[in-house]
Amino acid sequence: MNAQRGNNMENDSCQHCVMTGPSHENGQERYVDPVCGMSTHEPGRYLSFEYEGQKYHFCSEHCLNKFKQDPHAYLTPHPVINGESLDERAIYTCPMHPEIEQIGPGLCPKCGMALEPKSISLEGDEENPEYRDMLRRFVMGAILTVPLVVIAMRSMLPGGQVLDQLVKEQTWQWIEFLLATPVVLWAGWPFFVRGIQSVINQNLNMFTLIGLGISVAYLYSVVAVLFPEIFPEIMRSQHGTVGVYFEAAAVIVVLILLGQVMELRARSQTGAAIKALLGLAPKSARRINPDNSEEDVPIEHVKRGDMLRIRPGEKIPVDGVVVSGSSLVDESMISGEPVPVKKAKGDKVIGATVNTTGGLIIEAEKVGAETLLAQIVQMVADAQRSRAPIQNLADKVAGYFVPAVILVAIIAFGGWYMLGPEPKLGHALVAAVSVLIIACPCALGLATPMSIMVATGKGASMGVLFRNAQAIETLHRVNTLVVDKTGTLTEGRPRLVSIRPVPGHDEEEILGLVASLEKGSEHPLAFAILEAAQKKGLMVMDAQAFRSHTGKGVSGIVDGREILFGNRRLLVDFSVDPSQMDKEATSLASEGQTVMFVAVDGKPAGLLAVADPIKATASRAIETLHGEGMEIVMLTGDNEETAKSVARKLGIDKAISELLPQQKAEAIKGLQAKARVVAMAGDGINDAPALAQADVGIAMGTGTDIAMESADVTLVKGDLTGIVRARKLSRATMANIKQNLFFAFVYNALGVPVAAGILYPNFGIVLSPVIAAAAMSFSSVSVVTNALRLKRLKDL
Repeated sequence: MNAQRGNNMENDSCQHCVMTGPSHENGQERYVDPVCGMSTHEPGRYLSFEYEGQKYHFCSEHCLNKFKQDPHAYLTPHPVINGESLDERAIYTCPMHPEIEQIGPGLCPKCGMALEPKSISLEGDEENPEYRDMLRRFVMGAILTVPLVVIAMRSMLPGGQVLDQLVKEQTWQWIEFLLATPVVLWAGWPFFVRGIQSVINQNLNMFTLIGLGISVAYLYSVVAVLFPEIFPEIMRSQHGTVGVYFEAAAVIVVLILLGQVMELRARSQTGAAIKALLGLAPKSARRINPDNSEEDVPIEHVKRGDMLRIRPGEKIPVDGVVVSGSSLVDESMISGEPVPVKKAKGDKVIGATVNTTGGLIIEAEKVGAETLLAQIVQMVADAQRSRAPIQNLADKVAGYFVPAVILVAIIAFGGWYMLGPEPKLGHALVAAVSVLIIACPCALGLATPMSIMVATGKGASMGVLFRNAQAIETLHRVNTLVVDKTGTLTEGRPRLVSIRPVPGHDEEEILGLVASLEKGSEHPLAFAILEAAQKKGLMVMDAQAFRSHTGKGVSGIVDGREILFGNRRLLVDFSVDPSQMDKEATSLASEGQTVMFVAVDGKPAGLLAVADPIKATASRAIETLHGEGMEIVMLTGDNEETAKSVARKLGIDKAISELLPQQKAEAIKGLQAKARVVAMAGDGINDAPALAQADVGIAMGTGTDIAMESADVTLVKGDLTGIVRARKLSRATMANIKQNLFFAFVYNALGVPVAAGILYPNFGIVLSPVIAAAAMSFSSVSVVTNALRLKRLKDL
């Protein structure tokens, strides 16, 4: 099967390309463009170009020029870009029903939503074409609907009677017809298509109701304008006209389009996290050739076994092993921890991490889709697709409601036509139309979006940003909260927390000496010490004879005094006995602090301890969540001793340490397998897969953009108490939605039988389409008014 290539959006001629190798099809040779994949059986249709003795064919000058710039990129067998094969990108899936997959774009046969590419690349359009289309339809529809509504309501406006005297009623109806027709038939066309498909596929959904409501209101009005004489005389005005509902049809279209635009805008952002992850990878690498010459090559040209030079400040291009050199590497992208890791010969390095101070030569071990970054990208994409949203209550009821309404309309039409008074056809048509109009899904369509819009606005005022309705719907059911340590429970920035001088020295003395020694260092621990010295107003001097001792610490002379600063081994190497400080050092380490020894002029002087402080509000938030029956689990890349210390201080139920990003996601999968509803709170790049895997991902607003893009909820202040507020808002919103759905259905449930004529035999009451439209409007007003009550919620 030819796979449609979903990533090519650069040239209109390549919008429907296929990716396949040269072949014969039905006895005919097929010429394939190696750039876009478009194929033809006509040899003269494509431009030809010879490269290295082989002739290639191109659908356009655009593709030919791209090939000439870098032929190797398009001739590599089964090319892989950013860890994804072109064939994989050609697969489209439904965001609501991930089990639906097909080659190329289309509509979901279950819910009618537009399918999206299964994989995302940095190439292609930044904006969803469906979003642009719906936005254009909404804007044009709104422009035409505003005057349409004014005309329909002219009798209620000041000077409305004057307008009726200037222009005949029949003329006003024709103007309404001209305004409503493009709104219904052009702006609302996608709803008709999806509604018809829902019937063909036997999956009745909201688009069935929308298409039915729009078409009935519009067609009834068209018939009323063209053939008013077929209606009962009681329905005709003194001018011989029949009431029309063009404005109802147009308003329904515009309101539903607004909901679609809002939904598509939110959905289009789900790929931003993956694009941000892809953007972390460097675009080129410095390759050392066998003849010792060096060249910069595109990252996709790096092969396993290549020797690569990594200069200070550069990103490591691929996963590999250090062959020579030593340096500190910032691996916070993976571990989430702010302290760079020492790398020397034989140590593993990870692609997209940052080399800080020294030079390295590495041997490439994993490239393309094999790198850890590519695996993280794939995990985020898989987790985002695997979270099938909870089926909306309105869609569930629609499966029964739509056929029931149609059946009632048919029964009403038949009953009036056979048993009703003259004119039977007119009465039958009025009854059927009244049934369908009162069952119009306007209020049903507004029930959830209105509550969600108000709730998201309320949440924003509280510092809680919801990414989608599913997060609001799921959050109140969460019974397990998984949290990262650094930046989530802690502030994410090392600080000097303890100074323990030995007798004969004081705190300010040893802090000033060490700060002077570390003055020129770029190590994060040095920043913490210098920051503490500056806050105390200490004078920082210049150091002489500064030396760095790999894996141990630093030494130098400050103000004529020889200073040693580092771990215990450094002091032992310089014949300084640190034993008198061991007990204090062990005690500080047990509290999760990083302890460093200080010696002055060959004698022990004291200890400095650096730690990442726990956020002031973390304890109160965890206590509150425990009170709601929630289990708290901490997953961190930090060491076990530090993790246990933080967990003990905060009363966390379970702590798992030294985890890689994929292990965090696996731990969440394990909890979900036990029927736990899991929320994950984190702030780092390394948390992205876990945030995407969780039922609700919660990002700290003080963290990385990638974490926020992967999450469903963002806490702007990076405060865990925001989770408490978000859960309360979630509960209130879900209650409000259920109330709205009740209002939406109760009017239909009561109005449909009345519209069908159930009261006529005993009471002579017939519900005209005017009353049906009023009831429909009243149900919409009730829904909107009820949703607005969320703004007045307090104690959040």
